[in-house]
Amino acid sequence: MRHPMNLAAQSRTPLSDQLRFLRGLVQSPRGVGAIAPSSPALARAIAAQIDPLREGPVLELGPGTGVVTEAILARGILPERLVAIEYDADFARLLTSRFPAAKIIRGDAFALDDTLRHAADRPFSAIVSGIPLLNQPMERRAALVAGALQKLAPGAPFIQFSYGLHPPIDRVGQAFAQRAAFVWRNLPPARVWVYRQP
Repeated sequence: MRHPMNLAAQSRTPLSDQLRFLRGLVQSPRGVGAIAPSSPALARAIAAQIDPLREGPVLELGPGTGVVTEAILARGILPERLVAIEYDADFARLLTSRFPAAKIIRGDAFALDDTLRHAADRPFSAIVSGIPLLNQPMERRAALVAGALQKLAPGAPFIQFSYGLHPPIDRVGQAFAQRAAFVWRNLPPARVWVYRQP
């Protein structure tokens, strides 16, 4: 099911997103963590882990230029159900113009409680993370995943992609990383991991 999107999203060229992404990478290599935006194939593999029939909002961490955001909406999530946290000010402005019905928050995913203080009044039905966790120390990885799991409804997925052979973190509490997909058609090839609290 497709939802009408802003004209800016429909007329966007891949080259303009590549240039924005490269500028972000040069300015903050650890924060961007990749040489190109996620491919449509990776975005679809990530969004496929979301159950659009599960009630509640969906949270996206680090949406960048919005490739995965588009796939989430194409999966059947209404824009009004989507909350996205983006640290980079330029990306946050771009996302706000592309997805005006979604709640775009410029903030820090590593400080979820503060960032979501006025934005989340019930558990999320899914959390999608584009944060480059492999660029972070293990303690920060564990803290982010643990904090995100606390924001989810029981059994709801925390979805993380990475470029490594192994998950960014094997286990957080009772939640183990499960490989959900391997996507060759991405630069570089990527794996999609899902964590769930029982």
